Amino acid sequence: MKFGYHSGYWSAKPPTGVEGLVAEAERLGFDSLWTAEAYGSDAVAPLAWWGARTERLRLGTGIMQMSARTPTATAMTALTLDHLSGGRFVLGLGASGPQVVEGWYGLPYPKPLARTREYVDIVRSVIARESPVEYAGEHYRLPFPGGTGLGKPLKSTLHPLRREIPILLAAEGPKNVALAGEIADGWLPFFFSPRSDAYYKERLEEGFRLRAADRSPKEDFEVLVSAPIVLDDDLERGIDKLRPLIALYVGGMGAKGANFHADVVARMGYEADVEKIQNLYLGGHKKDAIAAVPAALVQDVALVGGKDKIRDDLAAWDETVVTTMLVRDEDPRVLRTIAELMD
Repeated sequence: MKFGYHSGYWSAKPPTGVEGLVAEAERLGFDSLWTAEAYGSDAVAPLAWWGARTERLRLGTGIMQMSARTPTATAMTALTLDHLSGGRFVLGLGASGPQVVEGWYGLPYPKPLARTREYVDIVRSVIARESPVEYAGEHYRLPFPGGTGLGKPLKSTLHPLRREIPILLAAEGPKNVALAGEIADGWLPFFFSPRSDAYYKERLEEGFRLRAADRSPKEDFEVLVSAPIVLDDDLERGIDKLRPLIALYVGGMGAKGANFHADVVARMGYEADVEKIQNLYLGGHKKDAIAAVPAALVQDVALVGGKDKIRDDLAAWDETVVTTMLVRDEDPRVLRTIAELMD
């Protein structure tokens, strides 16, 4: 299992010290650098800014939201960053959720699986640059059918550095995970647990069985998970550090009945806990919601404890479908500890 560094998305202001962390990750032999976006900072600008200071790290978006850009705009970005990085760019895509897509981007959220399939088709067509791009899908049509009537199929003026750029899909629901196995070069899970490994292997296999013959073999398929890591010899204190994060995603993200993160946790066997956390969080009782996060759940989806415990827990992750663990921490000592455990 390889390791990457994930800077996440920004909160109220840009984070400090990231340049040093990225440099340390590269020095320590980490595989990749990843950025994110929600409805504040974007994923592309920080990746280009920090990536310009690297020489070896692969540079990935984890994730670019599909509704934020047309497929052709995303392909242009991918082509550009791939050239600037010397062929190190990895395109992570995701559909996001209806709250963000409809509330922030002002777009409808119908049929995310079908939209994702069409989106990836167009991105790949632009990057391959084999012919002018034409597409007649349910959600995307190129050229636009209407308007002035002057639209015509176009081919990127920029030639690709690589005919194919790896595309990874963020997916949480079982059908989305299977879709990643079918059409993508990798999967970006959220709240992954080694206990769920068999379940996700089955979902990926469903997709692999439908995989086109010209796609990369399933043996090259990547699974990159951003797992919270807290290095603390006091286990309970370490668990308490992660409870607010989990409570936010399980209880405060999305809406009740439309929270994909909560659905993932419920499928792990925490249905009653999810309902309790959601009711408390959405009812304005944030502290109680945080306290309601089970310690077992924290340890299912995160690495927490002293160095020896994390080393032992990593062994279970190393036996799963996960090929790369993305470390997200502001303390360079955590990166160095992980690097020691890599050896």
